[in-house]
Amino acid sequence: MMFETATATLDWLGVIVFTVAGALVASRKEMDFVGFAVLGTVTGVGGGTLRDLLLGLPVFWTQRPAYLLACLVVSLAVFFVAHIPQSRYRYLVRLDALGLALFAVAGAEKALEAGASALVAVVMGVVTATFGGLLRDLLGGDSPKILSREIYASAAGVGAATFVFLTLLEAPRELALGVGFLFALLLRGASLRFEWTLPRYRPRPGVPYN
Repeated sequence: MMFETATATLDWLGVIVFTVAGALVASRKEMDFVGFAVLGTVTGVGGGTLRDLLLGLPVFWTQRPAYLLACLVVSLAVFFVAHIPQSRYRYLVRLDALGLALFAVAGAEKALEAGASALVAVVMGVVTATFGGLLRDLLGGDSPKILSREIYASAAGVGAATFVFLTLLEAPRELALGVGFLFALLLRGASLRFEWTLPRYRPRPGVPYN
């Protein structure tokens, strides 16, 4: 029961945090409430939707519509209070990092519960953590973070892999969730703080044929 509560808490936190992040993008683009609702909702539930479809599971928000209601309520709230912080972008990147870490471990956990292998569970953690943000960036007219040099999907992968590894070692589930979450959050936060990036491909001369 305690484990189910911890997992549900991570899931709800991830949805709410990502919904706020999506709605903040709508505020920066000066959208109306419909735009807030769309960006907030696709960011909040997009990753989990694709995960469930790939795993052949019922899409979670069709079974529990309260998730959709929460996305709409949170988006509406952001519509009225987004002007308060001086730098919405600063809050956006921090919330995005938090949501990424939450969904990385929650997605991997749900995949393991569905009987997926360790590798598939890690991939599902990355999918859950990044697909909603990908939809948000595309709909908001921004370059998707997952396609940039930023340590973004890789941070989700580290968090999901850490959780899966500890689970295979039969560590307590709450410990595995917590450590995986912290690894993803710290790596993403450090990459933002110190401007770490992944190596970029550089054009170079090919080898001539004789």
